[in-house]
Amino acid sequence: MLPAYVPNSAAAVFGGGTPIDLGRKFSDGRRIFGDGKTYRGFLGGVLSGVAVGLVQILAAFTFGLDMLPRHTILSVFLLATGALLGDLVKSFFKRRLGKARGESWLIADQYDLVVGSLLLVLLVYPGWLVENITLPILVWIILLTPLLHRVVNIIGYYIGVKEVPW
Repeated sequence: MLPAYVPNSAAAVFGGGTPIDLGRKFSDGRRIFGDGKTYRGFLGGVLSGVAVGLVQILAAFTFGLDMLPRHTILSVFLLATGALLGDLVKSFFKRRLGKARGESWLIADQYDLVVGSLLLVLLVYPGWLVENITLPILVWIILLTPLLHRVVNIIGYYIGVKEVPW
């Protein structure tokens, strides 16, 4: 899941600039996504997730690390892109609920990247998903994601990349 875990943090690092929604509002009068979702952050996040995935592919091949998932260029691209698409969908619904940028939304904040990445892989590359994300691995993903999310956000807050530690 590293190609899916890295993009959100990388998007915060590389973010800024033009918002994806271009400042437009939805029919309810609220922003579509908000200022926190930018083209630069999205692209930087996806590229960072892909880079991590390519390192995993290289390490598995070079050192015979059979315990690593059998990633392909397509699987790492879909995991990275899906993670940020899941984050965009969550942001859309946060705006509909009147939640402010950075406001905590328990469970949705932790699992948006998991749902987005696995759903995109399921839609485009289902064979890879079935072969690599077994039930025990899925359980570990579900258990570890909130912990990793919290730790990474606290680090991001203390280094000044995130405005809030959640």
